[in-house]
Amino acid sequence: MTAAPARDTARGGASATARDDGPNPVPPVAPTTGAPVLPPVAPIPIADLHGSLADPLLDAMTFLNEVTERYPDAVSFAPGRPYEGFFEPEQVHEHLDAYLAHLAERGLSRAAVRTALFQYGPTKGIITDLVARTLANDEGLDVPAESLVLTVGAQEGMLLVLRALCADQDDVLLVSSPCYVGVTGAARLLGLSTVPVPEGPDHGPDPEAVAAAAREARAAGRRPRALYVVPDFANPSGASMPTPARIRLLDVAAAEGLLVVEDNPYGFFTREPGARPTLKALDRRRQVVYLGSFAKTCFPGARLGYVVADQQVAGPGGRLSLLADELARLKSMTTVNTPALSQAVIGGMLLRNDCRLRRANAPATAFYAANLETLLRELERHFPAPERARLGLDWNRPEGGFFAVLTVPFTADEAAMERCARGYGVLWTPMAPFYPAGGGERRLRLSISSLTEPEIVAGVAGLARFVRDEAR
Repeated sequence: MTAAPARDTARGGASATARDDGPNPVPPVAPTTGAPVLPPVAPIPIADLHGSLADPLLDAMTFLNEVTERYPDAVSFAPGRPYEGFFEPEQVHEHLDAYLAHLAERGLSRAAVRTALFQYGPTKGIITDLVARTLANDEGLDVPAESLVLTVGAQEGMLLVLRALCADQDDVLLVSSPCYVGVTGAARLLGLSTVPVPEGPDHGPDPEAVAAAAREARAAGRRPRALYVVPDFANPSGASMPTPARIRLLDVAAAEGLLVVEDNPYGFFTREPGARPTLKALDRRRQVVYLGSFAKTCFPGARLGYVVADQQVAGPGGRLSLLADELARLKSMTTVNTPALSQAVIGGMLLRNDCRLRRANAPATAFYAANLETLLRELERHFPAPERARLGLDWNRPEGGFFAVLTVPFTADEAAMERCARGYGVLWTPMAPFYPAGGGERRLRLSISSLTEPEIVAGVAGLARFVRDEAR
């Protein structure tokens, strides 16, 4: 037999190399299948994606996590996460067992328990009754379980509430300034405009400034729809509203036709005995939508939050529903339902503490209060009044919570933070991203929540050296 001629790959045979043959080049083919090997898709221009993805605000939270990983040995005043010494891995099993025992006591069969934990569950959640009982015990809130929606963290709650309340491009959300970036970021994802309301010194948004901002928006042809506020020890400022200001704020909001979106992750953590009533506890008009979270009071890894939305919604034909029902409809098209295992673990924790989280968090409250006292004491020790005046340095003295804010004589941006981490072993958070309309360039946030007292002492010493060197 005569051997078959060798394939001339230079003249059109199957080859892994493309042939430039004029206007119709032959594409390379895969050696095993003979299918054409197509070039990779070109990079997608960021301009072709949603405009919010080009907004540097969306990088604010991720940046803090990444920079902390880059400087693992630095004392980090950056993250607002709970102290890990309060957590033990075996507690997860103990909480889950407590919830399973609760289901058995309610008479659920093994098959029903299996369905509750392993299958998709009710969109509103499976522990709304326990959360409602806890709110009654801890905050004096008498809200029906059907007015609650359990969410994947409070962040999902924010997104659902903003999506539901803001109907078109003329609707605006009023926010305190400085403001938590999670809510301003969610607003930008939804294409919703925000109107900043400056905070007063250590007391949160001034009610009269809220009224002025609402009227100004209305005069510009916009509809001021809601006000977002953290009345207790706000992130990032640490500000807390006195009770008379809370009452006045509710009156102003009612007069201006505003719903109030109250976010309360830090309310337990006071430096002095005695809690102030939440806006929702003072609410007599059903004008407050209340956002809660178990991230700070139980543990953040469960990613469990909730919304209390007991406002009535009028539908076609006179049909009435709760705003919570409408939020659940939105949730059914986003996360479908909140993971049952997360709810079961938190539910067990509530049960093991008789649905009284304020009492269960007493050790954490004392720990954070002592940390905040240490921070303020060390700042005073390193920067006596004459030096503060000379440097133009100052800080607030929050009544509780996780955060304090330091005003410095230099631009406290990400580059400065990296210099501080690299050369002085200390991390902190720039404040500028928390100002929706700009500002805060010479302010930085200090969080005490994840540190021990010796770490705070060492961290303030390093920060003091950095501040003096930057001020030269």
